[in-house]
Formats: sequence, C-alpha cells, structure tokens
Amino acid sequence: MPPDIASLREQILELKGKRRAIILAHNYQRDEVQEIADFTGDSLELSRTAATIDCEVIVFAGVHFMAESASILSPDKTVLLPEIDAGCPMADMIRANSPRQERRSFPGFKNAPGLLYPAEFTLRDIKAEHPGVPVVAYVNTTAEVKAESYICCTSANIVQVIESLPFDTVISVPDRNLSLWAQRNTKKKVIAWDGFCHVHERVTREDVKNARAEHPRALLMAHPECRLEVLEIADHVTSTSGMLRYAKASPEKEFIVGTELGLMYRLRKENPGKTFYPLRKDMLCPSMKKTTLGSILRALKKNTYIVRTPEEVRIPAKLALDRMLGIR
Repeated sequence: MPPDIASLREQILELKGKRRAIILAHNYQRDEVQEIADFTGDSLELSRTAATIDCEVIVFAGVHFMAESASILSPDKTVLLPEIDAGCPMADMIRANSPRQERRSFPGFKNAPGLLYPAEFTLRDIKAEHPGVPVVAYVNTTAEVKAESYICCTSANIVQVIESLPFDTVISVPDRNLSLWAQRNTKKKVIAWDGFCHVHERVTREDVKNARAEHPRALLMAHPECRLEVLEIADHVTSTSGMLRYAKASPEKEFIVGTELGLMYRLRKENPGKTFYPLRKDMLCPSMKKTTLGSILRALKKNTYIVRTPEEVRIPAKLALDRMLGIR
C-alpha cells in the first residue's frame, strides 16, 4: 500500500473512532473507498443499515440523493457527503414542481400514454394529468420527489411494489428503462418518465454481441437501468446487490457485468475463483468517482458537507419509503 494511502487510512480510522462515525460506500465507489468503508452496498440498503447502528455521524461515500435517504431514515444523526457536487444526473432529470410546458411522447413505449420529457414536465404536472394514480418513485430520486410520491421502489423490487398496489395504473419515475422493464413484467399500465442513467443507457445490443463473442462461456448480468433491448437478451437481470448474490450462488465461473465498473471490486473480492468482464469498459460514473480518501478525511475533520432533509420533506418522503418497506 502506498505511504500516502496508508497515512490517509490511519487518519480516517482514528477520526472515525473519535467522532463515533461510520463510513458507507456505494458499490460504484473507488476500490480504496470501498475498502475502508464499514458497509458497502446499494443506496437504500446502506441507509437502512445506518439507521440501525449506534453512531453519531454517517459519512456517505456516494451521491447526494443517497445522503438525503440516510438523513430521512436517521434524522438524529449527522450525515456527511464528502463531495457536495457528487450528484446523480438521472435523479436531477425530475423535479417535484416547476412551470408546465408541452408534452411529447416516446414512440417505443407501447403500453402507456407516452414518456414525459423531464425538462418539460414536473412530477406535479403528471400527477395533475392522472388524478388518483399513485406515483412509484425509484429510490434514485431527490427527497422532494419522494415526498411527492405514494411509494418508493428499488431496481430489485419495482415489479413487486407495483403488483402490491390496488390500482390498475401507476406512474413510475424517473428511469424509463426500469419502467419499461417493469411494464414487461406486469399487466398493469405503467406511465413512465423519460429519465435515464447515462452509464447504463449507453449499452446496446451490439455491445452484448461483442462481449459474448469475446467471452463465449460467460453469463451476462444486466442492471434493469439498461435498455430493454439489452435486458431481453441478458442471462440475468438484477440490481447490484442481486448481481453479487447471483455470482456467488452460480456454479458458473465467468460473468459479463452490465453495470458501473465499481461493482467489479466486490465481485472479484467475494468470488476469488471466478472471472468478471465489463460489458463495456467505459461504464464509469464520474460522480461516483468524486469521493476519495482525502475527501472522506476532510469530511471527518471539517464536518463537510452536512446533508439534512427538512422535516416538511422528510416526513412524507419517509412515508413513501415506509410503504415500500412494509410490503411482504
């Protein structure tokens, strides 16, 4: 281990103990950040874990909406986001409220009235157009959007959440690919938002063809934020946590990984006898790579940057999360 990294780790661990802090790292974080974390996982999994831990400070190595979720579930703790400009472009594609503009449809979506362009509509707009239709908000959204929603979902349980609701139609925000995947797996009507993850959206059927040609013995795991054309030909469609479980349980030895490259660290660490190949070598999220050991140390030293969700937003947002967590 390089001397500078060793020194940073030592200082972080010392300060962490003094401040009664825990470090959470999303599966897409840098290897060295995941290595020093107390817990690694997907965003909601981490926030739920943090809420059960006796600590005073939560350092969230992730993006802004993740720190908000931690604040929603742990309002009595100080939540720090080491890099305040680490945001999620997809989460930023939807706003709870702003001026209304013209609607356009997305022709590839055959089972709903059409996708909505996020720059032209807001969540309140679409709710006004479909009164009484519940909003299912992906956890990859801001606290304000969660507060405007009826229930939350994850990439792993979106179909289960939709099926649990006593409605024939739902509004699903903000990821169009996740919504298309849900529509494929439910008989209910899904009205979708036209948001997307730029990392997963770039993957095409041709990329799958090329990866399989290069690694013919490997199984393809794809995240449901990928395009439907990719999901339809994947061997297994699942969340990041689902990929970790699937790779560990499978007797196969080779896997093509259709998600952000940060997950490769845990896949390789937890499965030393197996080989993992990226579906595309450029599946990198710059926001997820902003956090460094240096910024974590700064956060612990200077209390930067505090993320606190106002109570008028936190309470309805928590209700949407609680509804999801209450599904059996």
